[in-house]
Amino acid sequence: MATFPRAVDGLGIDAAEDAARTFLEALGVDCDSPGTQSSPRRMAEAYAEMLTPRPFEMTTFANDEEYDELVVVRSIPVHSICEHHLLPFFGVAHVGYLPGHRILGLSKFARVVEMFARRPQVQERLTRQVADWIDLRLAPRGVGVVIEAEHLCMTLRGVGAAGARTTTSALSGALRDSPATRAEFLAAVRP
Repeated sequence: MATFPRAVDGLGIDAAEDAARTFLEALGVDCDSPGTQSSPRRMAEAYAEMLTPRPFEMTTFANDEEYDELVVVRSIPVHSICEHHLLPFFGVAHVGYLPGHRILGLSKFARVVEMFARRPQVQERLTRQVADWIDLRLAPRGVGVVIEAEHLCMTLRGVGAAGARTTTSALSGALRDSPATRAEFLAAVRP
């Protein structure tokens, strides 16, 4: 069985399983057939996993080489839950920054994206939160975040626009204010 961080355990995976069973049965799903009798537990565990980021410590290093060019980490997998329908959205995040006195450990870009994605969310806020977090904790000369995602609430229901992708961006500092630097960042994140 999967283990979850203390915060999720505190919510009670057993209570979530009971609620999932009630929810599924209210929609007419037979939770006692051989194929579905474990579904409420699996559903509770799946949502607990999708809503729980892994803890991490931000690792920064002194910018001893005084590196002053753009750093971009492309195609970071991102998945979250739409706060309106509680259906997943998924895609990629591209994160870049112009270093100041500190540089960031590269794996931490993916960790920051995950930290904000693992909660009921909207893509616009997620994009801004990642940019603001890096800007606040690293004090770079500029930050850029672009997220491209497909939302199942749009593709599986409602309009049914399968394959439609939403792109959001958040820029600060030189990546927002300097047209040349902005263009360099946006060109670096294009496929």
